[in-house]
Amino acid sequence: MKLIRSGNRGEEKPGILLHDERYDTSGLGEDYTHDFLASGGLQRLAFFVEKEKDRLPKVAPTERWGVPLANPGKIICVGLNYHDHISETGFIPEAEPILFLKAMSALNGPFDGITIPKGSLETDWETELGVVIGKTGTNIEKPEAMDFIAGYILVNDVSERAYMKKRGGTWDKGKGCNTFAPLGPYFVTKDEIPDPGNLRIWLTLNGELMQNGNTSGLITKIPDLVAYSSEFFGLFPGDIISTGSPAGSGVGRTPQRFLRPGDIIEYGIDGLGSGRQECREF
Repeated sequence: MKLIRSGNRGEEKPGILLHDERYDTSGLGEDYTHDFLASGGLQRLAFFVEKEKDRLPKVAPTERWGVPLANPGKIICVGLNYHDHISETGFIPEAEPILFLKAMSALNGPFDGITIPKGSLETDWETELGVVIGKTGTNIEKPEAMDFIAGYILVNDVSERAYMKKRGGTWDKGKGCNTFAPLGPYFVTKDEIPDPGNLRIWLTLNGELMQNGNTSGLITKIPDLVAYSSEFFGLFPGDIISTGSPAGSGVGRTPQRFLRPGDIIEYGIDGLGSGRQECREF
């Protein structure tokens, strides 16, 4: 299934994508929260849609696409998880995966637009595969890791690189600015993505192809990331692990190219749809 949420910010209603049309599933009486995922909500939704599919109301084409998950607990991001991206950034590879958290206040819809922070010099794009956790776990064993996944979601890990590297402290300064975590357009259940380790990732800037990678290039693979992350964070339904970005970010261009007001990025991953963000000044 492809789960969506539609409507004005703060007023989103749950829905589903069927045959490229959006349908309202409010009749189920549940939004796509972490409690929904934890309590078998996906199974209830599948039964409801099968029963009511001919009576579900359509969502108007003009309705805003919201964040597909109502209340993710956290977004755990993985840094430097593709060799080609390490090369272009100039960072030194680490012996273990780099993990950091992205602020929930940065959540943003797939077409809402990106606000460039005041004084920003190096706002950059990073298209990533997001793994949505479906059940609670800590110190998860690698052979069981895939059982903890509910599905996948398109993420853009928008980053202000000068904040990250030149302002002291941790990367979090450049990762959690408002609008810096666009999610969706939809949350795709695990059964629809049989091989998350072989998905094309792409991004264009003003129509020019910048990123053209594949999840086969992940250094630390998805089961390993789930198990590894669970050593340091309790994983809970609705949490997202954003698995890292392949090469093609602005920091790797010669000369470097960062986002400016009026720029448009369009990006996507096989099976997870695409997003479009127009950049604006603070």
